[in-house]
Amino acid sequence: MSRYSMAQIVSLTGINSHTLRKWESRYDFLIPERTDTNIRFYSDAQLKKLLNISILRSQGVRLSAIAKMTDEEIHKVVADALIESNQDAEVKALVLSMINLDEQEFDNIIKSQIIKNGILTTFTELIYPFLHKVGVLWGINKIMPAQEHFVSNLIRQKICSAIDLLPIAPKNAPKIILFLAEGENHEIGLLLASFIAKKLGWRVFYLGQNVPYDNVKTMAQLVKPNYLLTFFVTTTPSVVEEKVIRLSSETKTPLLFSGSPINFELNNINPLVTYLESPSDLIKILEEALSSTRA
Repeated sequence: MSRYSMAQIVSLTGINSHTLRKWESRYDFLIPERTDTNIRFYSDAQLKKLLNISILRSQGVRLSAIAKMTDEEIHKVVADALIESNQDAEVKALVLSMINLDEQEFDNIIKSQIIKNGILTTFTELIYPFLHKVGVLWGINKIMPAQEHFVSNLIRQKICSAIDLLPIAPKNAPKIILFLAEGENHEIGLLLASFIAKKLGWRVFYLGQNVPYDNVKTMAQLVKPNYLLTFFVTTTPSVVEEKVIRLSSETKTPLLFSGSPINFELNNINPLVTYLESPSDLIKILEEALSSTRA
């Protein structure tokens, strides 16, 4: 059984610590356990319940009503509420489906959002924030590798299927090379970027995982792309900085990168390097480049 601190519960559910303490004093459905030094901690079951409660509260359900429900009733009401839910509620529901290894629920949520908002919006405004939550859980060692792999493969299948349905851009379209550098193997973010670029009409050259520097350099010389794009999972700034400097200096091509907290000054590296904080940053850059080529 995992143990979650109050700070971790706040980060995962969005319920602030003051509210949690107030609920604890008023209702008996949430009684955290305590360490020998009297510090609160929460179980897996309590995290799941709080995620469900957070979804219902965002839909306007009164806490007094929730307190009277059984776990089964809460689950049913949550399932009904998700039909008209907001993005934050959907992200929490995806987290629950991952923890429970519930492929059917995960699939239902994704499909309903695609019908409601379209593929691009679903990927950028639901899948991306969800992956951030997965990163939080992974960083605090609260999900098993099997759970992360389970959900990553489901997302990978969705994105790859969506990419296959997109038309191939004309030869005169702007070009982008997507790759993961040596030692980098987590490609979900790269696949999402590939979908975005192809959806916007770019010619995408997808090299995949763990690509040697020399291969990237050779491809840049052959393709002469408008941009290179890569992701870094490592959270060590010095390692990321070293890789970014090498890539930008050896290819002489504008480099877009994301996926890691950045604690160094990009201006001191190369003016051709741009850090992407979110998919919207990538969309903006690619759309502006498309406009300039058509002008």
